Amino acid sequence: MARCTAPVHGHRTESGRANCSACGGSRYRSYTPYSSYSTPHSSLSSSSTGRSSSGQTKTKARWAPVGSTILYTPSEIRTLTPVRENIEKRLSLPDLRDVFLCHAWDDRKGAAKELHDLLESKGVTVWFSEKDVLLGTSLLREIDKGLVKSRVGIVLVTPLFLKRVEGEGIADKELSALLARDLLVPIVHDTTFENLREVSPLLGSRSGLSTKEESMVDIAAKIAELVTS
Repeated sequence: MARCTAPVHGHRTESGRANCSACGGSRYRSYTPYSSYSTPHSSLSSSSTGRSSSGQTKTKARWAPVGSTILYTPSEIRTLTPVRENIEKRLSLPDLRDVFLCHAWDDRKGAAKELHDLLESKGVTVWFSEKDVLLGTSLLREIDKGLVKSRVGIVLVTPLFLKRVEGEGIADKELSALLARDLLVPIVHDTTFENLREVSPLLGSRSGLSTKEESMVDIAAKIAELVTS
């Protein structure tokens, strides 16, 4: 009886499976004695690799702690690796917040507040204008202090944020400072990177994270792993 070669060589293509004397054609559907070989393959996929909604293979990041189940696409790894390297250089600096959250003022009670709360629930310290700018203080001065005292900046890109950047408001000032520091992770929410590039080609040239690909909960988990592990 023909034996399947998958345990040794694997079926890397559909044609390879079709040409296998055990698995090809109708024999593949009816032949079952070696079906147990599927177990280790499937467990590997769920623990260390996976696929995004766009079909990209996802893997663990090098900074992931033991036991982490968070997976990243290749583009996310490319984007986050230099950020992580800069974070590691700043870990010894005292009294720094983990994250500076840059957002449009009108998002402060919506998407920005949601992201802030998710990050803090995972042990991330966040500079957030809604709680860190006291009544009667200079907003610009407090923003400058927040930028200096944070390890990494997150830009929450929403339709409201794009409008503020177009109008060269406070968000634009924060954005310029974050870009200059090269410690920046764009998070696109309810819009696209294409729309971002039309408003800010410099920021839009960087890839980041998007709620079109995964939930805000999953994105917060990635940021938390990036800055605290």
